[in-house]
Amino acid sequence: MYETVTMLLALMGGLLLGAFFFGGLWWTVQKGLGSQHPALWFFASFLLRTSITLAGLYCVSGGHWQRLIACLLGCILARLIVTWLSRMGKQGGLSRGTGHAA
Repeated sequence: MYETVTMLLALMGGLLLGAFFFGGLWWTVQKGLGSQHPALWFFASFLLRTSITLAGLYCVSGGHWQRLIACLLGCILARLIVTWLSRMGKQGGLSRGTGHAA
């Protein structure tokens, strides 16, 4: 029972870390493309997102490879969710912006 709870918590931790990483990437692309210095945005964002995510993976895994795998699966799920949400927002934004009914 304890192991199942631990693995679920590691999966949830991975979901949060993945949402931070990929949500931050989406936000960086939105802000960076309209910036005067996009390279600075992308580089700084990459360093920040990567360092926080790696530190989070290290903390969540606690030195156990099984927890690390669960955490990485959570990150992959978060990537799929953020990708799906960004596509949904893109489609919704286009139909709203034209003034035509969806």
